[in-house]
Order: sequence, then structure tokens, then C-alpha cells
Amino acid sequence: MSELVRDIKNNSSNFINQKQWVKGKFAWQEGYGVFSYSESHVDNVIKYIDKQEEHHRIRSFRSEYVEYLESYKIEYDNKYLFQWIE
Repeated sequence: MSELVRDIKNNSSNFINQKQWVKGKFAWQEGYGVFSYSESHVDNVIKYIDKQEEHHRIRSFRSEYVEYLESYKIEYDNKYLFQWIE
């Protein structure tokens, strides 16, 4: 998984910088999170994705993410938690 994430970050950063879609140099933050769901939950995941734009108008992604981490007792470092998104 770490190699896949590394490649996605590397290739997408290079693409964004080649296209000059942002001022300055684009770079991903350090770290990443990976979560999995069983096949029996796929329909719920699809529904969540379909409604996430509406959902995140009411509740920030960061607050939901932190709640998820804490509810499953996943250790995390605040420096990786989307400080600019609130």
C-alpha cells in the first residue's frame, strides 16, 4: 500500500506541476491514511461518496476523520490532519 500511495503522490504532483495548475510548486503533505471495508458495506460506502459534498457542508471532513480515528482507537499525529480544512 505504501508503494501505491508513494507512486500516486509522485505522479500526481509531477502532473500538477507540469500543468502549472497552482502557483509555486505543488506537493502533498507527509503521511496518508488507508481504510478498508468489507464487501457487505460497499453499498454504504457508495451512498456516503454520493452524498459527501452535501454532508461536508454541514460537517467538516477533518472533524469526521478525527471522530473515526478516535472511535477505532487509531493513533494519529495532529500534524497530518488537514489543518487548513475546517
